[in-house]
Amino acid sequence: MRNAFFATSALALGASASMLLAVPAAAQTLSLDTRVDRIEKELRAVQRKVFPAGTPVEPEISRPATTTPPPGSPSSAPIADLTARVGALESQLASITGQVEENNYKLRQLEDAFNKYKAEQASGSPVSAPAVRPTTAAPLTAGTASAPKPAAPAAAGASEARKTAVAAIERPDTGDAANDAYTYGFRLWDAKFYPEAQAQLKATVDKYGDSSVASRAQNLLGRAYLDDGKPALASVALYENYQKRPRGDRAADSLAYLGEALIQLKKPADACKVYAELEQVYGASLSSGQRAMMEKGRTKAKCS
Repeated sequence: MRNAFFATSALALGASASMLLAVPAAAQTLSLDTRVDRIEKELRAVQRKVFPAGTPVEPEISRPATTTPPPGSPSSAPIADLTARVGALESQLASITGQVEENNYKLRQLEDAFNKYKAEQASGSPVSAPAVRPTTAAPLTAGTASAPKPAAPAAAGASEARKTAVAAIERPDTGDAANDAYTYGFRLWDAKFYPEAQAQLKATVDKYGDSSVASRAQNLLGRAYLDDGKPALASVALYENYQKRPRGDRAADSLAYLGEALIQLKKPADACKVYAELEQVYGASLSSGQRAMMEKGRTKAKCS
């Protein structure tokens, strides 16, 4: 009888010990579930920031099926490994969230600076040309401010002689539509038909803005405005060309002519900022002609 009592007591103590060992494992699993839930919520918050339109991005983390290990089975090592992995995921999520917030802040800064510049230019108030570094990130979508429209190709009351002269400018037809459109605009500008050249070059940029010819067309559009005595319109066209196509064929030229436009607008301090930007961004690759123009502009603006 006494032996039976001791055997029963031993079994009860063994079961109690097994239950005590299982409790920490279950508690750790519950803690991991809570952390995984939080990670999933934060991932959804990041999705809403990066994809405001609701683009579906499924998280790569899914909650593993919760299983309770049988009493007495080893569980501390797998749970410790899972805990470490969840900790690493939390750290990566914090880094991603911080990067998203930083990128959004920089984008807002660029948009605000450019919108302010265009608004000041349109109103004729002092302009502070924002210094924008060329980047290769996804293209920026800056707000657009309405600017005075260029003159129509054939203004009302234009003389018949002028119409005949403009009609005599040959339209190229090489099969390359974008380049032909630019070349025709160049020929109009070269013949000093500035309003007609402005209309042609603007139409070229509007239609072929994503082609390699766009940088040349918009730069020449700015020059056509300058030659036509419209430095305000020139400054907008030239700055947009640099801002939208910093690696284009005529990006550096546009900055150089932007400095000249600002000098004509009697804004030498802003012109000096533009020349500093030109030197900093393109200094090593400037041609002798571009550098000479920059130095001449700095002298006219009395840059320090």
